[in-house]
Amino acid sequence: MPFVAHRAFGWAPIEINDSWGLQTIRSGMAYTICKSLRCRACSHLFCDIRFSDEEMNAIYAGYRDEAYVSLRDHYEPGYRTRNEGLVETITYKADIEAFLDPYISDPLTVLDWGGDTGSNTPYQQRRSSLDIFDISNKGVVPGARAVTREQAAAAAYRLVVCGQVLEHTPYPIKVLADIRRAMNDDSILYIEVPFEKIVQQGLPDCETHKRHWHEHINFYSQSSMAALLRSAGYEVLRQYILAVSVAGSDVQILQVACRPA
Repeated sequence: MPFVAHRAFGWAPIEINDSWGLQTIRSGMAYTICKSLRCRACSHLFCDIRFSDEEMNAIYAGYRDEAYVSLRDHYEPGYRTRNEGLVETITYKADIEAFLDPYISDPLTVLDWGGDTGSNTPYQQRRSSLDIFDISNKGVVPGARAVTREQAAAAAYRLVVCGQVLEHTPYPIKVLADIRRAMNDDSILYIEVPFEKIVQQGLPDCETHKRHWHEHINFYSQSSMAALLRSAGYEVLRQYILAVSVAGSDVQILQVACRPA
């Protein structure tokens, strides 16, 4: 999508017209191209472009600040209004806690990996501490602490939350390796990712139907998430598809509880 191409690469769409003097290229808008790919073993659907660290920082530094919102609204009119709903605190924290309750214990030290400000981190009343690692460099909620990768790795948290992150990351297995350094054998990792509509349909050739990519460059099925976690050295304790409403839209979320294998 043009917004992502502009943020990551500085590439804006361009209109080809007769003034170019081209003989065999038709007039029209030129956009950045990519390929949709599917793993035949686990049905993971993904974009072939894997962003570098610099490109990821270009996309997500100042996430949803004025510069981000202004550029995205330029390419996607109406986004500014929709963003006002997206930045509100999620309404399904109780569902997350109910999903995790059988697997966690006190004192509940929490690391939210990619947790933005921490406003959506579960267990606000129960947790004894909250650390947040996030590349957006935003301020965090009162009582929380922003940490670096190195600071997170020096601790061992009872619960690590990684919500709405792995769909964005070019190398999710590396993220899971970094998270593992902040865990011990008794730690629990909670993951949630969108259960995208095209994945819900279970099409055997879904890659031929996925024709545009935005910020989400990984579309997970239950089988592809399980395969990823096995490869990263985790044991899956439970997976669940949660139906919720986000910013006025009905969506489904893939929830996973796992621990180091």
